[in-house]
Amino acid sequence: MSRTWPSAAGWPRRVAGRAVPDLVSPDLPTAEDTRAWGVRLGRLLRAGDLVVLTGGLGAGKTTLTQGLAEGVGVRGPITSPTFVIARVHPSLVGGPALVHVDAYRVGGFAELDDLDLDTSLEDSVTVVEWGHGLAEDLADDRLEVTLSGEDTRRAAVQTHGDRWATADLTSLGGAA
Repeated sequence: MSRTWPSAAGWPRRVAGRAVPDLVSPDLPTAEDTRAWGVRLGRLLRAGDLVVLTGGLGAGKTTLTQGLAEGVGVRGPITSPTFVIARVHPSLVGGPALVHVDAYRVGGFAELDDLDLDTSLEDSVTVVEWGHGLAEDLADDRLEVTLSGEDTRRAAVQTHGDRWATADLTSLGGAA
């Protein structure tokens, strides 16, 4: 099962027999708004979660990951792993580690698979920048976050799998 957040303006829809309001796509006018929204999303994440980030250069993928890391409670600093491909950030609070992957230079799923991410998927929160079209096969349950916009970013969240089928993401509606 997959859901796209947002859809039509806030009307409740039924998921697994329960009314679930759609998430209004948040506007994130500043980097700090993007980070703060990431903190809120990060607090919802747990071991085994996969987050696939999509957006152009400078869209805010690493900034969002900084917020996710703070929300999950891992050691930083969180910087783009473009040249090392993947970084592991251990928990500071007894929770899961965060595996931060930059798939920009990865040539396909076979190269991504060579990173052995599946060995840490169950025990970590895995965030894959530039992962669209590559990382979907890593897990049936995942969040796909697309960042778009020039002056003001907008985050659109698409959920996949049973883990997210009934999750209430309405608390993520906008910047802090």
